[in-house]
Order: sequence, then C-alpha cells, then structure tokens
Amino acid sequence: MKIAVIGAGHVGATLGSGWERHGHDVTFGTRDQKKTDSISAAKIASVMEAAQSCDVIVLAVPSGAVPDALLSAGDLTGKILLDATNPLLPDLSGLDTEPGTSGGEKVASLTKASVVKIFNTTGFPNMANPDYHGERATMFYCGDDDNAKRIAAGLASDLGFEPVDAGPLRHAHMLESLALLWITLALKQGYGVNMAFRMMRR
Repeated sequence: MKIAVIGAGHVGATLGSGWERHGHDVTFGTRDQKKTDSISAAKIASVMEAAQSCDVIVLAVPSGAVPDALLSAGDLTGKILLDATNPLLPDLSGLDTEPGTSGGEKVASLTKASVVKIFNTTGFPNMANPDYHGERATMFYCGDDDNAKRIAAGLASDLGFEPVDAGPLRHAHMLESLALLWITLALKQGYGVNMAFRMMRR
C-alpha cells in the first residue's frame, strides 16, 4: 500500500518505518526536508507531493500545525486520512477543545478525505513494539467510512496492535481523552512509556 506520512517527528517516523518493514510503500512529507534525521526512509518529499502520490495519508504533526499541514497537502478528495494528532494544552494538563468537540472532527472539517482517528492513544515506543509478553496492545480507532476504518485497522494490525473499532468519528473525543490518560500515567505519574492499554474480554 502507498502511504504518505505527514510529519517527521517520533510518531511519524516510527509508524512509517514500521510499515516499510511490512512491505508498504512509504513516502514522508515534510515542510523542511533537511530536518529528517529521525527518518530512515529513502522517499522524502514535500507535503503536497507525498499526499498527492498516495491513497492513504497519516497526519502526525503537532495539533497546532494541523491546518497548515492540510492546506499544504492539497485536495484530498477520495483519499483516506489517518489522524494521529491530539489537541493537547501546552502543559499537557488537558485537551485544547471545546466541550462536545474533538480534534478529529476539526481535522475532518478541514479536508474532504475520509478521516479515521487512530494511532493517537499511545506513545511512539509502543508503535515500535506493541507486544507485551505475547499480548498485543490495543489500538482504538473511530471514523464514519467503513472502508477507511478497515484499512486503518489493517495497518494497525501490521504493526502488531489489536485494532478495536470505537465507533463513529464523533467518538474521537473519547480517544483523545484516552491519549491524555496515557500521557498522564506515563509522564506525570511515573509509569514510564513502556506501558500500554489493552481491552480484555470474558
């Protein structure tokens, strides 16, 4: 599958590198192609070139950079956009959203792509290795397009996650709150980044 990863930070680099190892054709789209130390991929392009050359696009930029990144990507009609962003306050004390809204829905309002909220509820070390003693960490996702969600789930499974459908995109605020919980536990409560959520059934 041809995947464009917009963002050259830890999350984008880890996701893209993981998919490359599973045989996907990954292109990294960055605004500054000189700042790509964390990217091992040979294919690096502008945001526009990367987004327009692929059918699946991963948005992995800071939330404040989302509007500019989507504007730089051009018309995404007919494409699938995987939103890995979180609208966090600068001090990580909460979400920078109005009650009843979400960053995922804001992303959807800025593009004509089919948006799936995914890869936002855990840290990049778990994206590199979601295995915990033979158990797979859970990757929750939500969206309104069944085909887009099927592809998102497949890409999560490729990385080793157990994908779990959390419903429509209006549930994105739940996933963003779960991300805030992970960050709080990992960084503020002392549990560290080698910690993940898993949904258990009986």
